[in-house]
Amino acid sequence: MATIKDVARLAGVGLGTASRVISGKGSVSQSTTEKVRKAIEELEFRPSHAARSLLSGNSQMIGVYIPYLSGTFYTPILQSIYTALRAAGLNMVVAFGVGDGDARNQAIDGLNFLIERGSDGLIVMSNAMEDEDFVALGPFQSKVVVINQDFASIAAQCFTVDHEAGGRLAARTLLELGHRKIAVIAGRAAAPDNQQRIAGFKAELEAAGVDTRKMWMADGEFTPEGGLACAEQLLRSGEEFTAVFCANDEMAVGALSMFQKAGVQVPQQVSVLGYDDTHSAEFTAPQLTSVHIPWSEMTLNGLNYLLNQCYDLKRPVAREYRLHVAERASLAPLKRKTK
Repeated sequence: MATIKDVARLAGVGLGTASRVISGKGSVSQSTTEKVRKAIEELEFRPSHAARSLLSGNSQMIGVYIPYLSGTFYTPILQSIYTALRAAGLNMVVAFGVGDGDARNQAIDGLNFLIERGSDGLIVMSNAMEDEDFVALGPFQSKVVVINQDFASIAAQCFTVDHEAGGRLAARTLLELGHRKIAVIAGRAAAPDNQQRIAGFKAELEAAGVDTRKMWMADGEFTPEGGLACAEQLLRSGEEFTAVFCANDEMAVGALSMFQKAGVQVPQQVSVLGYDDTHSAEFTAPQLTSVHIPWSEMTLNGLNYLLNQCYDLKRPVAREYRLHVAERASLAPLKRKTK
């Protein structure tokens, strides 16, 4: 296998000159560049990852932390990150939350693992971390981007949406269809994005005169299993309701499954509204109407910001994202309900 020394020797240039041509950094005359490229082609030279790292002074690898990998939420996000990195000639390494510690300590351990593996920068998705955890990263703090959370210590490095506005949009959608007796399957109570969307949902209902103090609500832990269990609990409670708002699509999938099992027709008897608009929403029965959160757009803009920081690039970065309701078949006006 040819080495960079072989390329330099065949091109009749110094090792440093060959390195500058291969890395694309530094000034080299056009004629010399052509000689080096001709040598590369003749020798079928392909620089190894280790060689590229030595030439560029970085690992050309981005670390990604997510708390777990299950269901349909994180997989498309990881795929979009990986696709974008490979198109840029980069790669990624992923860490999950593991071990006996709580979610915060698992995230801290995960970030340390990614840094120790030589990641040039980090993309972090975790609701469990605190401002002080990022401050503790020291100089590496500037090479971190957080998705779906705001931290004062690294405000410019956080990419998220207005989940309170998303919650208001969900409530408005149900109100406009005539629903006022609404049950809620919420996500993890401690998760800031869950708190924001539920707060917005309640605020919009209250502005319309709905007493949310009497509203049935349970914590479905953001999982299909949780959504199914909450829907079963709701049916057994005897609570009168015409619609259910689920704070993410995975819980909505579980709720739809329980309603189907119990013989409750959706949307003829009960309307179901999800949140996130993940890929699975198109394949439920009936297809799930959901508040669309632009996860891919948000993530890729965060990635662009990170690549600009790590590799001195000039990629475009947007921070405002439009929310809307992806209308499918799981909602119906109240007047269409069977008695």
